[in-house]
Amino acid sequence: MEVMTAHGPAAVELDEVAEPRLLLVLTHGSAGGVDAPDLLAVRDAALKAGMAVARVTQPFRLAGRRAPGPAARQDEAWAEIVAAVRARFPGVPLAQGGRSNGARVACRTAVAVGADWVVALAFPLHPPGRPERSRADELRGAGVDVLVVNGDRDPFGVPDAADAARLVVLPGEGHDLKKDPARVGEVVTEVVTEWLLGRARLEGARV
Repeated sequence: MEVMTAHGPAAVELDEVAEPRLLLVLTHGSAGGVDAPDLLAVRDAALKAGMAVARVTQPFRLAGRRAPGPAARQDEAWAEIVAAVRARFPGVPLAQGGRSNGARVACRTAVAVGADWVVALAFPLHPPGRPERSRADELRGAGVDVLVVNGDRDPFGVPDAADAARLVVLPGEGHDLKKDPARVGEVVTEVVTEWLLGRARLEGARV
């Protein structure tokens, strides 16, 4: 599936299920792709849990660039992409996320696109060796519950538990989260399923 945005085309790899309980939209880091081990593991686990999954290659990567460019342009394109994908799943709850830079985009745009939750894989808290340049405000300002999954050996740092609704730190993992990607998939589906059930209980109590 191709989505044309104001900043060029994006490519969407869409895996559907019958009667999806959730739409999970994921994207890559600055120099990576949607076939990163952790993204594939999350996709596989989510499909088994009855969730539809869209993996997005953003316009800058499709154009062959390794840097996303200005955040405002990236976020604008992302909002267009999510709107196009979401139109195929009316009424289905939305979780969006990605790894590294993709996690930052998901946090920055969560409210604007109407996401219910954010999944942040290997959130780059700061540039390596520069802890004073913290990006924790992006987590705190997401406006929705955020799940952060980081490795304890990530040179980009590990957010504090207070910066997100849920923080899972995996021992022995670096920024690529490729030591045990299946565990990453399990964590994401467990937490998102918990959020879905919690929301269902809350809505049932209001009826």
